[in-house]
Amino acid sequence: MSGDSAVRPLGKRNALLAIALAGGIAGTLDLLQACILFGWRVPLVIAAGLLGRQALQGGAGTYVLGVCLHFFIACFAAAIYYAASRKLVFMMEHPLVCGLFYGIAVELVMSYIVLPLSALHARGPYKLHDVILGLVVHMVVVGLPISFGVRRFAR
Repeated sequence: MSGDSAVRPLGKRNALLAIALAGGIAGTLDLLQACILFGWRVPLVIAAGLLGRQALQGGAGTYVLGVCLHFFIACFAAAIYYAASRKLVFMMEHPLVCGLFYGIAVELVMSYIVLPLSALHARGPYKLHDVILGLVVHMVVVGLPISFGVRRFAR
């Protein structure tokens, strides 16, 4: 067994741990703030992005699907940050600044690409207040937990 192969499983485990924890924390904070601001039916709206408007009338299964989709998206965002941070070292060295900008990027992609392409076809016009609120919230509850989580657990 070479020294190279002995290190590999630990690296994969650290990557999965970093992605799962960073995505889990960001997903939890984001879902909690969304439910507090917009009501506890938010997971049904998330599921409707995949299933269409009929999901808004869904039951427990649809609700669970929405929660699972939300955490999948949060972990996917953490995986993208993790992968980028392997090549762009400054992302690990400056998690505050990079996390804030990453939160902006996540919000912009979700609002202006994912939602318009979803089964809900959600698109503007947007109110300036709502755009700013979305950016600030995602900077804090998505970008920062992902950047600091990846920095902490991806060693």
